[in-house]
Amino acid sequence: MSQFFSIHPETPQGRLINQAVEILQSGGVIAYPTDSAYALGCLLDNKSGAERIKQIRKLEDDHNFTLVCQDLSELSRYARVDNAAYRQIKHSTPGPYTFIFEASKEVPRRLMNPKRKTIGLRVPDNAIAQALLRELGEPLMSATLLLPGDDYPLSDPYDIRTTLERDVDLVIDGGYCGLDPTSVIDMSGDETQVLRQGLGDTTDFA
Repeated sequence: MSQFFSIHPETPQGRLINQAVEILQSGGVIAYPTDSAYALGCLLDNKSGAERIKQIRKLEDDHNFTLVCQDLSELSRYARVDNAAYRQIKHSTPGPYTFIFEASKEVPRRLMNPKRKTIGLRVPDNAIAQALLRELGEPLMSATLLLPGDDYPLSDPYDIRTTLERDVDLVIDGGYCGLDPTSVIDMSGDETQVLRQGLGDTTDFA
């Protein structure tokens, strides 16, 4: 049975954030809110956690996870970001965007796109997610909480608890999240491409 923490969406309780981090550090998988939709997350080196997320989502082995980072300095550790790209994304972070970059050597090979050696990264504008990342001191390996056969992500934390109480170690109730995914911007090549129009405004990247 998973644990269930109700955490204030604007002023997260430090005690509960610390407990959530302990669950992650002990190999746990959590469902947590972001600025777009709820997500599933585990630590970067948690291979079994990644497999559990794949099972929940019924994902193929070559699915690309997103690294959810606290800020741009952390993002630049895991991706090759030149100065021009850094300036371009600075105005959109934190926010509901996933940026695709060439992965750095800090990223485990199993997390990269097997052909292009790229990785998706994002910096969420959500107080709970930011508190988790700040306490962790490292990114979360994440996937949107979109279950097989569903058109939209789960948005009600009580539904998430009922549906996934035997599949995850913790559900964080941070209130209702939206149903829109992030906008996905591919900046790994010579030209910037909008791969998916989601919640974020992509005018500056088109």
